[in-house]
Amino acid sequence: MNQRESAIVPAGSLLGIARRPRKRAPMELLTETRISTEAGVAGDCRGRPGNRQVTVLAADGWAAACGEAGIDLPWSARRANLLVRGLDLRQTTGRVLLLGDEVALIITGELEPCERMDEAAPGLRAALLPAWRGGVTCRVRQGGLLRTGDTVRFQT
Repeated sequence: MNQRESAIVPAGSLLGIARRPRKRAPMELLTETRISTEAGVAGDCRGRPGNRQVTVLAADGWAAACGEAGIDLPWSARRANLLVRGLDLRQTTGRVLLLGDEVALIITGELEPCERMDEAAPGLRAALLPAWRGGVTCRVRQGGLLRTGDTVRFQT
């Protein structure tokens, strides 16, 4: 990408990667992982093909929800796979998120918070409801290797 294109396409960065090997298991934080169309995040229990293969959380939305709820929790309490900074995920259904040099995710909808969020902290579920603060669900269009620090941007 040349300088002119990078000025036009807003870019963010991948701050975190997490997976859980089975339902209700604690999240495992990673510095790199493989993403595939068959399994989503390698080793994650929800990665089978479908509209919720990979989940993405925006750091600003998480911070706003925690502030509103008056809590300080790590992002992994949200139980999302990827944490990004610098992108607004609101109303992005159908858009393609490009991560690193290879990975492309199709945003399939809003990741609505469930009762597990109130188990993490009372009031967190309600704080995640406005402005898609809970993140987005995605289907893998193209897999590849991801590392924290990778560039994240929307396809234009």
